[in-house]
Amino acid sequence: MFKKILIANRGEIAVRIIRACKEMDILTVAIYSTADQNTLHVQLADEAVCVGGPKSADSYLNKEAIITAAVETGCQAIHPGFGFLSENSDFARLVETCGLKFIGPKGDVIDALGNKSKAREMMIEAGVPVVPGSNGSVNTYEELKEVVNEIGYPVLIKASAGGGGRGMRKAFSEDELENAFMTAKAEAKACFGDDDMYVEKLVLNPKHIEFQILADEHGNVIHLGERDCSIQRRNQKMIEEAPCKVLDASLRLKMGESAVKAAQGAGYTNAGTVEFVLDEHNNYYFIEMNTRIQVEHPITEMVTGIDLIKQQIRIASGLPLSFKQEDITLQGHSIECRINAEDPFHNFRPCPGQVNFMHLPGGPGVRVDTMLYTGYTLPTQYDSMVAKVIVHAPTRLEAIKRMRRALSELVIEGITTNQTLQFYILHQPDYIKGHFNTSFIETHLDEMVSENG
Repeated sequence: MFKKILIANRGEIAVRIIRACKEMDILTVAIYSTADQNTLHVQLADEAVCVGGPKSADSYLNKEAIITAAVETGCQAIHPGFGFLSENSDFARLVETCGLKFIGPKGDVIDALGNKSKAREMMIEAGVPVVPGSNGSVNTYEELKEVVNEIGYPVLIKASAGGGGRGMRKAFSEDELENAFMTAKAEAKACFGDDDMYVEKLVLNPKHIEFQILADEHGNVIHLGERDCSIQRRNQKMIEEAPCKVLDASLRLKMGESAVKAAQGAGYTNAGTVEFVLDEHNNYYFIEMNTRIQVEHPITEMVTGIDLIKQQIRIASGLPLSFKQEDITLQGHSIECRINAEDPFHNFRPCPGQVNFMHLPGGPGVRVDTMLYTGYTLPTQYDSMVAKVIVHAPTRLEAIKRMRRALSELVIEGITTNQTLQFYILHQPDYIKGHFNTSFIETHLDEMVSENG
């Protein structure tokens, strides 16, 4: 087992990893930018190293500075968390080249799955259902039109290197197609430095279902059930829950088997997530595989009792999984609300600033993952997510009521958050009944904003 790990991240996920390491008697090294010298993960780690200025490119994306910090502090491994360098294949390879262990899959696997069009080809070969679309990339508008004429409208044009809803456009007719293609391509180039595109049939108003995978270095691959991530804004998740209300045991088994096939087909190791869309007729299709721990991993931990960060570290150290698929059972229901420093009633504008006072909810079945504390000033340079409120209860309805109670107790003064919007969603009849899909926010937001005045 590793004696010391460097956490190549910041915020609540860095805090989460430090806590897991402390329980495993592993020393931790935090990295930070000059904008983050007072953040919680710096204070909780055993050591902390400044790796650059406030811009991500100068600090949290500074590969050489991060690896130098790991080597000079005597670390054996680097945990990338999510975001930043977590899915950067060059970084994963560089870590290994320098004699350290990257806590995640191999660089070549990240490459293969990070390119969405290549990943799609890999899944077809593995026998995993995929959405009808292009076989590989579409490099020109003429190629795009040819594919779309075959599969029909509506379509979703996507960046092969995309993620987080970037480089993605819908087209419902030929009149919209060229503009959608060109704007998606330009955004992909700006965001990822890569404008390679592909196209799929747009599955209208699907559920977004993902399966948590664990794969060790001895050939064992299992899944830990699913998460319903359908409550989204602009393709970015807001509320997640586990398990999914609409999946019965038979469909869960089938989708879980496909998720395991996907990981096996990719030669995957460590923790990963296989994402599917599920249509109204319970047909499911692979959309992508995330090669890192997910923001919403706590709800899987709550319903399985398995600490995913500890499992990542165990797998990276060479240990086999200590359980088999038949050992995995889902107990109760868990919901996570992402608390973002943004104003949902003014076009979700970012709202950084100083936290003047904070009170976190508690009580049975309530967990809060955050890096906030009273007096902390939220920097302007980074992602707006400041906390995750997670609840667990015996039934879904009890979990909803528990989350309402937890959100009503949460106080973060000094910055505006999406807390009120989350509270409203949890009272919407369609949400309570489980009648929601990825268009829920879009179709309900006007009503919720008017109710809020």
